[in-house]
Amino acid sequence: MSTIFRTWSYQYPWVYALVSRLATLNVGGEERFHQLPLENLAISPGQKVLDLCCGGGQATTYLAQTGATVVGLDASPKALARAKINVPQATYVQGLAEDLPFGDREFDLVHTSVALHEMTPAQLQSIIGGVHRVLKPGGIFTLVDLHRPSNWLFWPPLAIFMALFETETAWQLINTDLEALLDQAGFSINHQRLYAGGSLQVIQARAN
Repeated sequence: MSTIFRTWSYQYPWVYALVSRLATLNVGGEERFHQLPLENLAISPGQKVLDLCCGGGQATTYLAQTGATVVGLDASPKALARAKINVPQATYVQGLAEDLPFGDREFDLVHTSVALHEMTPAQLQSIIGGVHRVLKPGGIFTLVDLHRPSNWLFWPPLAIFMALFETETAWQLINTDLEALLDQAGFSINHQRLYAGGSLQVIQARAN
């Protein structure tokens, strides 16, 4: 069940921006947060990158700065309209993450930022399988999303945030072993790291 705070965050971009800034303080701010899944990745001009569930282009900005050809995908036409204004150098496609409208082996890298926790378990499996399909062999899937805290001090703020802004799918994700799902889909984990007392996870996985 969604709350009025979640509804406002979708209706009013300034609410979403404020919540995002506050939520990323534990990792050094919004810019640092968006850099986390890109650390140690050599992204260069000539490569093709998919920003999965790109929203208004918050993370697309950093992908476009690499000089790669960036495609943003989102189900929301309103979000894509904002992304086109914020990051005009990328191209955008409206579509579902669980039914990617792209050809096989099309991308060198697929990136997603705090979107997987919005998906049901069935959608999550479809997304991971689809990402593997559209990645070139050896391509990278990099993500940042919620995780079950390893430090108990981070449980109260995460629980409050999730109660106000998230639904049951967020709770399902923090109880999901993403590494195991990626392995089953044909990925090898290159890098996995926890931040903010374990309440955030970054995973970089290579398509076999």
